[in-house]
Amino acid sequence: MSPKRLAVFDLDGTITRHDTLVRYVLGYLLRRPWRLPRALLVVPAAAAFGLRLIGHGELKSALLRATLGGVSRAEIERWTAQFVPRLLANGTFAAAREAIGKHISEGDHLVLLSATIDLYVPAIARALGFHEAICTGVRWRGDRLDGHLSTPNRRGEEKARCLRELRKRHCGHAAAYGNAASDLAHLKLVEHGVLVNGSAWARRAAARAGIACTVWR
Repeated sequence: MSPKRLAVFDLDGTITRHDTLVRYVLGYLLRRPWRLPRALLVVPAAAAFGLRLIGHGELKSALLRATLGGVSRAEIERWTAQFVPRLLANGTFAAAREAIGKHISEGDHLVLLSATIDLYVPAIARALGFHEAICTGVRWRGDRLDGHLSTPNRRGEEKARCLRELRKRHCGHAAAYGNAASDLAHLKLVEHGVLVNGSAWARRAAARAGIACTVWR
């Protein structure tokens, strides 16, 4: 029997129409308005990010610590159970869902590979029929969310490293879909890399690398 083909999908901007982390955090805060002032604690980290003094991972951690730090595991799970169905009902590209369905029907091994967090990415993966999810981990202190990252931020070269590890386990043909310039690092590593809804700069870089470009709606 020939090995299963590998199909790797990014999440934000590839499957979903918008960033999911900000919506996840904001949705939680709006339902608990007494926590909204905590968002101000992110301002110093946002300024440092704007000055390129910290990276995406540090900013992500600062956001989680400020807004969700100390929240119980049960409460996070309840919010995730509300957030994911609403996101999938109204916030995804129809063409992305079609591509996922096609890979499932062909018996491929589907992996959701995302830089966003493990508070909700695995739930999205299960709901869409993926076989596994690889995403950025968040640390807990017992039953309470700490907010520091427990893994490297799964973006850029780190995402490429994860894909290399996947290819060691799945040696057949591989396809990958991403939307950002930072995704080009891992799209280059597969036989069928596709840049979805990329910026003009990302499309030019993809064309130079021989990566296909498409628009999903």
